[in-house]
Amino acid sequence: MSVDIRGGTAAAALLAAGTPVREAVAAAGPRAWLALDQGARQPDSRAWDGLAHWERVVPMPADLSLLDEPRLALALCHRDGRTREAALGPAARHAGLLPLVVVRCADWAAPVRERAREVLGERLGPADAETLAPLILLLARRDRGRFAADLLTELLRAGPRGPLTGLLSHPDLAVRRFAHRLAVEEKLLSPGELALAAHRDPDTVVQRLCADAVLACLAADGADPGDTIGLLLTARGAAVRAAGVTALRRAGAPERAAGFLGDRSAVVRACARYVVRQHGGDPAAWYRERCAAPAVLSPEADRAPGAVLSPEGALEPGGALEPGAVLGLAECGERADAEVLWPLARHPDARVRSRAVAGLRMLDADDVRRLWPLLDDPAPGVVREVVASVLPSAEAVPAPWLTERVGAGWPPHVRFAAFRLLVRRGGDLRRGALLALLDDPAPELRRRAAQVAEL
Repeated sequence: MSVDIRGGTAAAALLAAGTPVREAVAAAGPRAWLALDQGARQPDSRAWDGLAHWERVVPMPADLSLLDEPRLALALCHRDGRTREAALGPAARHAGLLPLVVVRCADWAAPVRERAREVLGERLGPADAETLAPLILLLARRDRGRFAADLLTELLRAGPRGPLTGLLSHPDLAVRRFAHRLAVEEKLLSPGELALAAHRDPDTVVQRLCADAVLACLAADGADPGDTIGLLLTARGAAVRAAGVTALRRAGAPERAAGFLGDRSAVVRACARYVVRQHGGDPAAWYRERCAAPAVLSPEADRAPGAVLSPEGALEPGGALEPGAVLGLAECGERADAEVLWPLARHPDARVRSRAVAGLRMLDADDVRRLWPLLDDPAPGVVREVVASVLPSAEAVPAPWLTERVGAGWPPHVRFAAFRLLVRRGGDLRRGALLALLDDPAPELRRRAAQVAEL
């Protein structure tokens, strides 16, 4: 666990000068307390006696209760364990020093550690959760650091819900994860609240935790209270949308799953295919019809939602072609479906073109002779997929064609693709391309050429 000792040494100097603790340390976050703990013991490099600089400014009196809050903070970080232990009693009277009491709960000296745990057990309350939780959870990663975390957990379980609710939206990631785990374990959140958290929280761990809890609630109750599943289905996180699609079958609304057959995420598409099959639909047939429809080749095609499932279980495609639907056909189709994908490699939408090339590779139907002309595509994403398919058979691409496209008149992504294929081919062409690119005005091509030249 790395901390900035220099920042801790500077904080110790401020405390020795009488700066209030809240100004010297507290506003800088949980690692600032650990930095102070280490920095306060850093010996003065200009002295021979191993003392920290502040120790000459603020010598420790025999009675530490005479010290004010800033100096007590230094005593709690003192290199002598007996001083740290003696400072814990007076420190209990100062709320601003509670973070350092938390730090001392993980002290390497057993007497200090035990005394700190006594003080923390007496002083820590649910109201301290929001300010101390980041430091407590940071220290929990250390040896002997679990005490404060266990104490906080028990306090939040036994106390009012308010403090824990505040932690659910805490800016510290570890705190939010801790709070959501505890809320799920204690069943403190309704399915709607869990779905809202899965929908809103940017952290994938929190998203999955809450989405799984929603599924467990729906499995127990058998019905969707309100539009809980709707929140999951509209989430940005793929795992959350997948959970929502999975829940549709149990909630008695499998027809909504068909709308996710063309989702941008593979895991969501897989869940949608499962639900559709369970309701009697045929995802592969829908994908074939969807990808082969004449309307999908038009850039002005309607952008309405893609699919619906009729009461009889028949899939009815509609709207513009979703790029995910192209990959969906490759995921559940057969090699013969390559003939449906080949026309899509010329689709007006670059996303569809790139998925079509990737789908051909998934079906093991990526004919190099038909693919290499697509290296001229204006979309870098399409060219990347073409290179991935063509690279193993680079010798099949005409050498003069590649050499021409390494030239300065072509877009950077085309030049780089041609360069990669020439490198794979080797021989004189490879050496010529390297020599030409070592002085190229494009920095990325120069760097790549230099890397290859060193091999």
